[in-house]
Amino acid sequence: MNLFETLKKKTPALPEKYRSHTDEELKTIVRHVKQDMGNKLFLPGHHYQKDEVIEFADARGDSLKLAQLSASQEDAEAIVFCGVHFMAETADILTREDQHVYLPDMRAGCSMADMADIHQTEKAWSLLMDLFDDTILPLTYVNSTASIKAFVGKHGGATVTSSNASGMLEWAFSQKQRILFLPDQHLGRNTAYDLGISLDHMAVWDPITEELIYNCPIEEVKVILWKGHCSVHENFTISNVKQVRSDYPDMKIIVHPECSREVVELSDLSGSTNAIIKAIEQAPAGSSWAIGTEMNLVNRIIQEHPEQHIISLNPRMCPCLTMNRIDLPHLAWSLESIAQGNPQNVIKVESSVAADAKKALNRMLKRA
Repeated sequence: MNLFETLKKKTPALPEKYRSHTDEELKTIVRHVKQDMGNKLFLPGHHYQKDEVIEFADARGDSLKLAQLSASQEDAEAIVFCGVHFMAETADILTREDQHVYLPDMRAGCSMADMADIHQTEKAWSLLMDLFDDTILPLTYVNSTASIKAFVGKHGGATVTSSNASGMLEWAFSQKQRILFLPDQHLGRNTAYDLGISLDHMAVWDPITEELIYNCPIEEVKVILWKGHCSVHENFTISNVKQVRSDYPDMKIIVHPECSREVVELSDLSGSTNAIIKAIEQAPAGSSWAIGTEMNLVNRIIQEHPEQHIISLNPRMCPCLTMNRIDLPHLAWSLESIAQGNPQNVIKVESSVAADAKKALNRMLKRA
């Protein structure tokens, strides 16, 4: 189920009293619930969350790491996932039946994940099978819905992260002649290019027009990229790179591989969120960086590394709007409703979907 289908269901709105509380009153609620529940509560916070939420996170990291950490909490009965919908789904898939996952605001989704819904994917698969027979293995970025993970798991494929995408593509090519990469075309393109696959041997599947776009003889297509993207990372442009090169000739540029091929090629480094964080941590004092990723994280890196000169690659970039749905009022409401025995916004993946999605996750985890 994607976010739009979830929101069609009637979901409770934030009670007005949480809007009228002061920040300190809201923080007091959060502190009290965390103290009272102790190890029965686990609160993971994604790197892109607001500081007012990260302040209370028991762990911060990327989506898969946080889902795995959630599953490792033996005493935790409630997982309040401060991230977006697909992340909470992954946590539910990996955690035990007696653990319950909650999302403080059901509007916290991911536009990239929702660019590939299961109905489009099943139809695309049928049409692609007509073109290529049984020569395709599907891979999906973990930034995808549970139903897409399940589809991939059912068809022998696996999930990938921005950290291990290269290794997973190599594995996939050992299984089949071609790869269908969902839902982010940029991560797929950048990864395949780094493995030596030419851009001419990559095709793009447009799920709206149901058209395969390619520049070589069709039998030479090796990678089929789903036409999806991250609305944040696609906003880093060639012009941004050129401006930094002009204004700060000695500044290094590091970007996330969800950025376009052109931006990645013009940058000095590209890597996952964790790779970006580590690069800054390991850089010498006095070094200067332009970072091409989500603004909440960039601002936090700037605050944590005053010894370096750090800017956003795009100075007009705003934080991820859907990530920002999780705020202090929603967090306080979520925690207090759990403490009062009336939990809201439970994330529960249907068992059959979860089983197939777990196959895709496990195929990746075995090779991590």
